[in-house]
Parts: sequence; C-alpha cells; structure tokens
Amino acid sequence: MKWSELPEEVLLQRSFLFGITGIILGTLSLINTHFGFLDAPMGPLNGVSILLQFMGIGQSIMVLRKRKLADEFKEKSQVLILVLGVALLFFIFSL
Repeated sequence: MKWSELPEEVLLQRSFLFGITGIILGTLSLINTHFGFLDAPMGPLNGVSILLQFMGIGQSIMVLRKRKLADEFKEKSQVLILVLGVALLFFIFSL
C-alpha cells in the first residue's frame, strides 16, 4: 500500500513521530557540540535530523493534498508544517 493511500490519522501520526525524532536528534547534536560530552563527529546526526524533519513535513503536505479533507485534519496538518518548518530552519541556521 502506498503512503498516499493511508488514512489521514496515520499520516499525521507518522509526520509527528518523524518530526519529533528529528528535533530530538538535532537538539542532542547541538548540546554535544556546545558542551562536548562525546568526542564524535556530529555531521551524520545533523543529516539524519534534517532528513527526518523533511520527511515529517512531506507527510503533512501529503495530508493537505488529499481531496475532501476534514477541517480538523487540515488544521493539524497546517500546524505540523509550521512547527516543523520553523524547527528545520532553526537547525539549518545553527549548523
């Protein structure tokens, strides 16, 4: 089954999970870069963080593109796009 054929609830739940995981990984990378807990390169972790945030935004956009969308799903999707977009910009500019 394609991801675009899944129900809106499932897509929004996955979008949230991808987004929050990306935000947590990006935060861990920033904390480690600032305080230096581990002597490891943070580039791959930053890349995975940004990738997960892009995937979350993409899933929310897939929900908005569906036809006959209920208002509650439309609002949730718009809020997720806004929050993940701001977080993505923050982590890109913090590199």
